Amino acid sequence: MGRDTADLVKRLAGRRILVIGDMVADIYIDGRISRISREAPVLVLEQAGEKIVAGGAANVAHNAQTLGGSVYAVGLLGEDAAAQGLADILAEKGVQTAGLFRDAARPTISKTRIIAGGRATVSQQIVRLDKESHAPLRRETEGEMLRYLDEILPQMEGIVLSDYGAGTITEAVKDKLIGYAREHGLPSIVDSRYDIRRFRDIGYVKQNDAELSAAVGRELPDEATLMAAGRELLAELSADGVLVTRGEHGMMLFSRDGTVTDIPVSDRSEVYDVSGAGDTCVATVILALAAGIEAPEAARLSNVASGIAVRKLGTATVSAAELSRALDAQGDVAD
Repeated sequence: MGRDTADLVKRLAGRRILVIGDMVADIYIDGRISRISREAPVLVLEQAGEKIVAGGAANVAHNAQTLGGSVYAVGLLGEDAAAQGLADILAEKGVQTAGLFRDAARPTISKTRIIAGGRATVSQQIVRLDKESHAPLRRETEGEMLRYLDEILPQMEGIVLSDYGAGTITEAVKDKLIGYAREHGLPSIVDSRYDIRRFRDIGYVKQNDAELSAAVGRELPDEATLMAAGRELLAELSADGVLVTRGEHGMMLFSRDGTVTDIPVSDRSEVYDVSGAGDTCVATVILALAAGIEAPEAARLSNVASGIAVRKLGTATVSAAELSRALDAQGDVAD
């Protein structure tokens, strides 16, 4: 049965969402080609611009806010320009940033892309520099984070754990959040790039097909093997659902009751950039679940939102107005 799409998107508005995880600053340095260096056979670039974009868990928070949520971001930043840039981006959009703790002993996680171009050449990325600390979270910092979670969790309607492998989500933090969500019936979702098996008893799991393949330790060359892997991960984690994103093949939702929902791509127009589309997906799903929308329909909404994100360059956000227009363009989302 169809729903009025404007009403559907309105239901996402104001939902209080906790987004915790590895906050990443995506930094883009734009350089104009000047000449070839005399020191080495490399380009000399004159810096023409620099911008910081929210990445990682920060991009999930950014997307959930622009889609209409009321978002509380929790993570770790350094004492550097990247940290200030991220905090400013999120605060400007209305994200609550009191949970962004600072540690001068470690840098803000950053991915710096050097973009080279000129008047007669196409701009393109020529190198990426990554910066992050591999040291465990300090006990004092973890304690501050846990105390802050105790303070805000009673206000939350949904929880996102965004794990990019940088160690923000410690075992104590993970156990607290999953336990709280189960005890209080809160929807929760995890997006973990490298170690999804840590998150047993989580509500929902988001994985792309490559991550799912790594999680089960084997190739998934066809739909039959992917179906088996999705069911295997669902059972192992005792989750309510596993949502697998499959690029041009859409999404597949494996539910605890045994049903599998196949969701085709919503828009086959040109894809410009898949960066951050998974973050848009997660943000949409948690808002929809927090609004009481059933998981298959939440997944369909996220599929439409992700389709908007991939047609934008870089780690992009999707607004509630854009989502409404896209839903209207394709008709009501069906149950």
